[in-house]
Amino acid sequence: MKKLTSFKLALAAAMVASSAQADTLLGLYAGAQYWQVEPEGEFGTAQDDQANFNFDDDAQGSFYIAFEHPVPLIPNIKLRQTQLEVAGAGNVDFNFNGTNYSGTAQVDADLSNTDLILYYEVLDNGLASFDFGVTVKSLDGEIIVSDGDASDTQELSGYVPMGYIAANVGLPLTGFSIYGDFSILSIGDHSMTDYQAGLAYTFVDNLAVDMSAQLGYRSFSLELDDLDGIYSDLEFSGIYGGLEVHF
Repeated sequence: MKKLTSFKLALAAAMVASSAQADTLLGLYAGAQYWQVEPEGEFGTAQDDQANFNFDDDAQGSFYIAFEHPVPLIPNIKLRQTQLEVAGAGNVDFNFNGTNYSGTAQVDADLSNTDLILYYEVLDNGLASFDFGVTVKSLDGEIIVSDGDASDTQELSGYVPMGYIAANVGLPLTGFSIYGDFSILSIGDHSMTDYQAGLAYTFVDNLAVDMSAQLGYRSFSLELDDLDGIYSDLEFSGIYGGLEVHF
């Protein structure tokens, strides 16, 4: 009987260890964030002729999914889609896409983008993690300037490679963790950064699924020098709340 009991305990321990190891080796993450954006900055279709609009603060959405695996040399993968549609008005005096605007004008900008993030985990000990890799940001949007007499549209599209780092540090025995990620590109007069930092609280933690609530700050800045005819110095930043599920 003692031998049978010992065997059962050993089998249970092996099953728990196997499940923990599988969770460490393979992971599927999915999340959504509600981002309160405060846009600011200027843009135009000429380097020395840009206008500053008063953009409206607005709520945007961001969604992501990531898959981590133990295969050497093959990076983990994360896809993130960010909605970024803003509008505003201003008293301007500039030429946009061949049309002179003087007085009150309206701007509607769609700078929604999709990130393909390929990364490696160089540290993951259950308490802290550190990743590095590359982000390929896909831009496919447009900027529309209009007044009562004219309207002009300038499309903006392309793929932008960026460096990527991310870190996560758990606070023992609390369920809380501090995390952040940072993507950056700086080539010539082009500069683009996209970073976020926040606090997460894991309120479901078992062998089947983990669920965490997030609260943080995100900033996306866009300094362009003739990308598809657009010159800009724009920043979109604000607080967000989110939810992440880990299988």
